[in-house]
Amino acid sequence: MIKSFYPPQRTLMGPGPSDVHPRILAAMARPTIGHLDPLFVNMMDEVKALLQYAFQTKNELTFAVSAPGSAGMECCFVNLLESGDTVIVCQNGVFGGRMKENVERCGATAVMVDDAWGRACDVNKLEDALKAHPEARFVAFVHAETSTGANTDVQAMCEVAHRYDCLTIVDAVTSLGGTPLRVDDWGVDVVYSGTQKCLSCTPGLSPVSFTDAALEIVRNRKTAVQSWFLDLNLLMGYWGSAGTKRTYHHTAPVNALYALHEALVMLQNEGLENAWARHQQHHQALKAGLEALGLDFVVPVGERLPQLNAVRIPKGVDDATVRSLLLQDYQLEIGAGLGVMAGNVWRIGLMGYACRKENVFKCLAALDDVLARLHAPVNHGVAIAAAKAVYG
Repeated sequence: MIKSFYPPQRTLMGPGPSDVHPRILAAMARPTIGHLDPLFVNMMDEVKALLQYAFQTKNELTFAVSAPGSAGMECCFVNLLESGDTVIVCQNGVFGGRMKENVERCGATAVMVDDAWGRACDVNKLEDALKAHPEARFVAFVHAETSTGANTDVQAMCEVAHRYDCLTIVDAVTSLGGTPLRVDDWGVDVVYSGTQKCLSCTPGLSPVSFTDAALEIVRNRKTAVQSWFLDLNLLMGYWGSAGTKRTYHHTAPVNALYALHEALVMLQNEGLENAWARHQQHHQALKAGLEALGLDFVVPVGERLPQLNAVRIPKGVDDATVRSLLLQDYQLEIGAGLGVMAGNVWRIGLMGYACRKENVFKCLAALDDVLARLHAPVNHGVAIAAAKAVYG
């Protein structure tokens, strides 16, 4: 007979999901009420306002798609794109490739602008592509590339896209709440994210935001949105303006939205800029320890995310063996490389509730021990001291 499942207590320092704050887990355990209950509708309005703060936007249509970040991505593409459209897609890792998949499944043409994995998207390459393709209507790129830890200059990319009359679609799954993101100030037209990274929340919801210019395209489509569930023309009736009567669309994940509400209240209480500074502070300590150990970062300084640290695996060290020992002996999860980086890098996350001093020390001590046991060519016994020096 199958029995109840009780997971172990892990420390999640991979690319996501990250550790969920106990307050957020407790919020999920609150009594379930109806998704059209007036009190729940009021809470939805608060979620919208809190997401506007997190995204730094005044966009009226800012809400959480009832599905993970991949569905948020699809929501953006299926609503905006129609057959025959041309989209410039900038790819510098795995998730730019997923954008391409979405473009093509909408019957549109993806013009690819490729950059080296581990580097930010090159704004000059983008401009060259826009000059060569005046028919392009959209530019899509990843702000924080989860597969490499590279951070692209959103403001510069959006400025160039707008100069050529294109709207921008930005993946902020790993950046929201962890590194500066200013949707309105930077001219982002459409953005999607996830709850399981720097918001310290559970997986399963995707915050999105659309400008009025983007919604005009949605409202004036020649063809119906190919996804009924993700059709904004329908979802706008459910996530409508505050105080208006809501139209039933689907049964919202009530308790998951409690969790997101609590996560966003906590972000508001900490202060967005304080959250960004916290991720940067602990990144600097982790960086010092990893470099003292002898590990090299994939992404150069200046293009590097604080919340996703990709480091090269030392010669002669087996990726899977190290990660297995960390999980078995320390209940610590770090991430493997993806795509061309599989087997060559580790991705160490410092996101949300996981981004704290004790986790930095735990990760460094555990890596030091495991690598010593495997006789890896690294500098043992110095990582913790290097991190402590950063904390002062």
